[in-house]
Amino acid sequence: MGSIPDPGELTELTRPSFDEFQRQTSLMTSCTLLWKELSDHFTSLEQNLQKKSEALKHKIQTLDNQTKASLASLKKREVTIDGSVEIALERVEEHRELALKSLSDPDYENPDGEVDDGDGSFMVLKSLCLTMESRDFWNFVITKKKEIEILRKQIPLALAECVDPAKFVIEAISEVFPVDKRGERSGEKGNDLGWACVLILESLIPVVVDPVIGKSRLLVTPSVKERAKEIAETWKKSLEERGGIENVKTPDVHTFLQHLVTFGIVKKDDVDLYRKLVVGSAWRKQMPKLAVSLGLGDKMPDMIEELISRGQQLDAVHFTYEVGLVDKFPPVPLLKAFLKDAKKAAASVLEDPENTGRAAHLAARKEQSALRAVIKCVEDYKLEARFPPENLKKRLEQLEKAKTEKKRPAAVPANKRTRASNGGPMPPAKAGRLTNAYVSSFPAPPTFVRSPSHTQYPTGVPAYPSPPAVYGSRSPPSPYAYSPEAAAPIAGSYPVAPLNYPAYGGYGNGFAPAYQQAYYR
Repeated sequence: MGSIPDPGELTELTRPSFDEFQRQTSLMTSCTLLWKELSDHFTSLEQNLQKKSEALKHKIQTLDNQTKASLASLKKREVTIDGSVEIALERVEEHRELALKSLSDPDYENPDGEVDDGDGSFMVLKSLCLTMESRDFWNFVITKKKEIEILRKQIPLALAECVDPAKFVIEAISEVFPVDKRGERSGEKGNDLGWACVLILESLIPVVVDPVIGKSRLLVTPSVKERAKEIAETWKKSLEERGGIENVKTPDVHTFLQHLVTFGIVKKDDVDLYRKLVVGSAWRKQMPKLAVSLGLGDKMPDMIEELISRGQQLDAVHFTYEVGLVDKFPPVPLLKAFLKDAKKAAASVLEDPENTGRAAHLAARKEQSALRAVIKCVEDYKLEARFPPENLKKRLEQLEKAKTEKKRPAAVPANKRTRASNGGPMPPAKAGRLTNAYVSSFPAPPTFVRSPSHTQYPTGVPAYPSPPAVYGSRSPPSPYAYSPEAAAPIAGSYPVAPLNYPAYGGYGNGFAPAYQQAYYR
């Protein structure tokens, strides 16, 4: 057996090789890199956990604040119910008394000393609202489309006089919403009354808001609110009969959406339907605000992208400003893209073989419309520094100037009348257009022209057609019809009449005698 070496006994150390040293070095380097990688990984995990923890804390804090705000709002609503109801009852009682007085005394009007605007429209509206005559109210409003801005101020004041304004509005617009009861007349041009429905529904909002806590609570009775819901369901069912959302007119869509907002009957289950309707009618200026009121705020980015993809960059700009997404969707590039698309559309109109006669007019009008819309958008949102409108205005002026010049009548060049080959005078310029006018290249001898003093031609002379039809024209005398050359005598022609030959006196031609005598010389 080999003996075990004594630990205390000195032995000769084995000299390490260089390869072993390199192996150890490589191993240490790998361990160091692995340690650093693991350290970075755990640091990243720690940072992510910290961020998520802070986000959760922020959400919890936000939920706590929202809960406190909701509880405070509920408490305020509960506390203010009695006060709001009392105010509403007092108002109803006051309006009932006024309505009874108005019905019993036809001359009873303007008890508060209100000043009308001069045409008496406010007093008519107020009287109709007091007596709850919804049909007459509707018929009166639809005749005042040209005065829509005045009505926008007057109708809310008039609706405030109603005993039940919400019910009154539903009855007023019932002729055309949710179903148009006018039959075939509804499809005729100029018979679209959606503007009146929207105007009346918008005017109802300030009337039914809670006088204490505002728009968060609408003073609409349960029965009226239930009726409003039934109307909304009826309109939705009629979509299939009309051929789907794509075939519904924009005024009808606007009326429906405004109806939902006015009566506070927006349903979360119908958000997708609202989104499609809003995007389909996005060019209406009220649509951005309606979209927010319908609860589409969180869907706005997708809606804006859809509008951009459909070439409605201008509408997308309005939506971005309404919801504060200007940083995500800068307006200036969108407006430039809109103008570029408008120019392409105008060029395509010029190339359309079906509109060869009106192509230039249609293309110019399309470009003008786009320029005006962009200029107004730039001015409304104060974008002059980022998108100066001077060049747009110059281009618009050029198009309008070209349009004006095309409308001007072309200058008719003077028709230089030339003598016939034999040197005789040509007939007046309008002779060819007059009935029974005789046009000849031979000179008409003035010796044989009938005058008031001669009842017939001399014997043996063939009758010449008389020219009074020519001279009976009321057109101003042409300077070329009676030139001095035409009046000069020609050798070999008929005898010339004496200088004192009587001029025409009974043909009512309105020419000065000097012209007539010059012709007979």
